[in-house]
Amino acid sequence: MENQAITEFEKLLTEGDYLKIPALGDVVTGTVIGSGRREIRLDVGGVATGVVRGRELFAESAEYGGLKAGEQVEATVINVENENGEMELSFRFAGQQKAWEELRRLFTSGEMVEVKILEANKGGLIINLQHITGFLPVSQLSPEHYPRVSGGDKNKILEKLKSYIGITMKVRVLDVHEDDEKLIVSEKAVWEEAQKNVLSQYSIGSMVEGEVTAVADFGAFVKFDSLEGLVHISEIAWQRIDHPRDLLKIGQTVKAEIIGIEGSKIFLSMKKLIDDPWTHVNERYNVGDTVKGTVLKVNPFGFFVELDPEIHGLAHVSELSDKPNVDVNELGKAGQILDFKIVSIEPKEHRLGLSLKALGGSKKTEKPAEEAAAEEESAPAEAEVPAASTEEAADKPAESEEAKADAPAADQK
Repeated sequence: MENQAITEFEKLLTEGDYLKIPALGDVVTGTVIGSGRREIRLDVGGVATGVVRGRELFAESAEYGGLKAGEQVEATVINVENENGEMELSFRFAGQQKAWEELRRLFTSGEMVEVKILEANKGGLIINLQHITGFLPVSQLSPEHYPRVSGGDKNKILEKLKSYIGITMKVRVLDVHEDDEKLIVSEKAVWEEAQKNVLSQYSIGSMVEGEVTAVADFGAFVKFDSLEGLVHISEIAWQRIDHPRDLLKIGQTVKAEIIGIEGSKIFLSMKKLIDDPWTHVNERYNVGDTVKGTVLKVNPFGFFVELDPEIHGLAHVSELSDKPNVDVNELGKAGQILDFKIVSIEPKEHRLGLSLKALGGSKKTEKPAEEAAAEEESAPAEAEVPAASTEEAADKPAESEEAKADAPAADQK
């Protein structure tokens, strides 16, 4: 009997499983044996009494504040033995480890979760998930929350982002690295997932009708059937426009055709639903014609000219004057109506070339309405000056001729 007991004891010593002493940094499971306002005591596997106190308790008080005797909970060993001979434990470290494990699980599964917006900066939003601080970049916001600010004013973007502080958003974990304490989430990924079923009903060539939700320098956004597409500035109209707001405004209902789908990105065209006026341009204009055109814009390389609302042309700087190094601003300005000669027409490329110098110097035919009105008001006063000048000019030659006639006569005498 005694020999058998010794054998069992030797077996326990050999295997070493009879007593497991937790080491520094280990996560242990303990049973609550007592709790108070300032500390919680745990029985750690019957081998030690652990205590959680101070910031290691209060940092996670929301989650661990309601613990009762007999409940089991995980904690991290931060000191194997303190001044009282107890094992010092932390809920904070254990909670962080569990949080990072949960974040890795969410990243792998792609599960949608809700986060609270804590702060905002020019790059995006600061969020909290599983007691871990993370980042939601501006580029990962859904169309609903994306700050579309004309001109990209950073201060206005920040103002818009700050308006989200305190609200919750549905996101997916996009990137997680515990070592770098890096957590990136995406609201756009959740939105894209939700749009897949709706987007599957559409294809390139589908016609849609929707509401203009935003107007930017590069185009306009149109919302239809819970989806949103972009109409690039080049796809709004056949003619050249300086800014989408020249033709569109927020809230306006428009029709467009889907011309591209890239993931959740939808590209639309409004002009494809309108007959291309350049198809029949040769029925209205021909090379060699002299036409009137309104200068829309003056650039260093020439004039953009409107022949009619649908057809615009370009008078290149080389076609404005024979003089070298001429300042184009001296030859015309926006709003002026000039005579041009058509020197080229390229319907497929939507290009029409115009020339001033081909007219042999006869350029200006009309002036802007404001200048014309101003000149009409001042016309009577200006008319008297030329009249007087003309009479004087007429008298002077006559006197000159008489003087010339008298001079020889005097000489002869």
